[in-house]
Amino acid sequence: MKRYKFILEYDGAYFFGWQRQLIEPTVQQVLENQLSFLVKHDVIVHGAGRTDTGVHATGQVAHADLEYPYSPYRLQKSLNHFLAPKGLCIRNCEEVDSSFHARFLAKKRTYQYFILNRTAPSTCNKKIWHVPKELNISHMRKAAKCLIGTHDFSSFRDSQCQSKSPVKTLSHFHIERKGEIIIATIEAPSFLHHQVRIMIGTLKNVGTGSISIKDFIQIQEAKDRKKAGQTAPASGLFLTNVEY
Repeated sequence: MKRYKFILEYDGAYFFGWQRQLIEPTVQQVLENQLSFLVKHDVIVHGAGRTDTGVHATGQVAHADLEYPYSPYRLQKSLNHFLAPKGLCIRNCEEVDSSFHARFLAKKRTYQYFILNRTAPSTCNKKIWHVPKELNISHMRKAAKCLIGTHDFSSFRDSQCQSKSPVKTLSHFHIERKGEIIIATIEAPSFLHHQVRIMIGTLKNVGTGSISIKDFIQIQEAKDRKKAGQTAPASGLFLTNVEY
């Protein structure tokens, strides 16, 4: 057996999240099935992040142990022949040491959230959240900076979250505008269930002026999910990088 590391890109609209399910197609399931077909034995794929239904990735990392006699390049090419039409591709494939683990050795995960901030919706780009009301980026930036560091993120935690603790550490939270597109980049070792999307949904309220920066800080300190804003749509969220 050899251990292979994969960097994956996928369109979340094709999948019901990362983790294998009994019925609906998931990224893990589709990749495991295709690998098993190629190597002729059962395969378990381990991913760095369990992205939710509809969430995309350009830098997801995974690994699997395979009995495969050919080069990683040939494996990548063979997989992409079958996977690309299904909304999934292997950006990179390499053999790694057996001690590598895509999930447990990850030091930092980076997500980006994309908002289309204009009156008209997009007919071409569906991987984005359309917010027609003009957003105040300066206010959103100031509020986002309050989240950097180690905090109790209970206000931005989904009720179904299974994490043992609501305390997480954000190392980076930057919001920028490029024309009509607003991009939020968030980095942390790990995240709570729906944490990024709830933070973005609440920051959107800061941007529209429906709540102030002071209100946002009070929401954070309340440690109450009911105080925060909506969960932003999955379509705007991308897992872009994992560092080891």
